[in-house]
Amino acid sequence: MRATLSLIALLLGLLSPVTGQADERLRLVATTGMIGDAVTLIGGDRVAVETLMGPGVDPHLYRQTRRDILAMTRADAVFWHGLALELQLEEFLERLAAHTPVYAVGEAVPEAARLPAGDFAGQFDPHVWMDPGRWRHVVVAIRDALTELAPAGRDAFAAHADAYLAELEALDAYAHEVLGSLPEGRRLLVTAHDAFGYLGDTYDLEVVGIQGISTDSEAGLARIEALVRLLVERRVPAIFVESSVDERHVRALVEGAAARGRTVAIGGTLFSDAMGPPGSYEGSYLGMLDHNLTTIARALGGEAPPRGRLGRLAEAPP
Repeated sequence: MRATLSLIALLLGLLSPVTGQADERLRLVATTGMIGDAVTLIGGDRVAVETLMGPGVDPHLYRQTRRDILAMTRADAVFWHGLALELQLEEFLERLAAHTPVYAVGEAVPEAARLPAGDFAGQFDPHVWMDPGRWRHVVVAIRDALTELAPAGRDAFAAHADAYLAELEALDAYAHEVLGSLPEGRRLLVTAHDAFGYLGDTYDLEVVGIQGISTDSEAGLARIEALVRLLVERRVPAIFVESSVDERHVRALVEGAAARGRTVAIGGTLFSDAMGPPGSYEGSYLGMLDHNLTTIARALGGEAPPRGRLGRLAEAPP
C-alpha cells in the first residue's frame, strides 16, 4: 500500500457509506474491468458500479489514488480479484474489510482448478478470466455476494447470472472450434507476458510469455535470445502484443528473428489484464475474449469468422 497509513486511518475513521439518498442502488467498486463487467451485468438496475482500472491499465503494477480510496471507503461493497493480482492494493483492502464488505471473487476458483505461479510454492496464476469455464466460478461468487448484500434481488441476480453463464458456455464452444482449427505445429502462442496459461491449459496451446506471470518481472537478454531461437526453430508465423503491457520486448523478438532471416509478424494486440474501450464490444468480458480467440486463430493459421463469434468485433483481425 502506497498511501500513508495516517491517511487511510483518517478515511476509514471519518468516511462511511452515505445513506438515505434517493438512489437506492448498491454503490459498488470493482478493481478490474472484467469484474466490473460481471458485477454490472448480474446486478442489473439494482447496482451502480465504479471500476478502478480502465483500458490499458496493468493491475499488477496499479497503485491506488486518493480518489480510489475515497470511492472504496464510501462504497457498499468492493469486489476485487485476489490471487495476488492487485498486489499494491492488498494491504488497504485487508484494512477496509473491517468496515466494508470486500469480496476476492477470483479466489472462488477452486485450488484444484488453479495453475501454479511458476516455481512459487502456494501461489497461483491469477489470470483465471482467460478460461470461460473457470470464470463461471467468479460469476457464481458475484451472484452470491450480491444476494448477500441485497436479498430482495435474489431472483433477478439469479436470472442475470444464468444468462451470463449461458453466454460463457457459448464462448467456450467457440474457443474450442476456432483454436481447434489451428494446424499442428502452429499451436504455440507467444505473448508479452505470461497471462494466457489458462487459455493454453483449456484449449491445448503451448503458451510462452516474454515476461513472467507478473509484469513486475523483467525479461533479460538471455531470455530474449532464447525466444528468438525458439521462433526461428519452430517457424512461428506470428507473436502478439498486449494492450496493457509495453510492446518493446515483442518488437525485440521480431527484430531478432529478422536478423536471423526469419520473418515473424505481429499477429495483433490481445487484451490480457484489461478490456477494450468502455462502451465497445471489446470493452466487455465476452467481447475481449472473442477478440483474443479470433485474433489468435486467424494469425496462427486457423479458421475464425473475420469479425468474431457474433460478428461484432470493431475491426477484423488480420
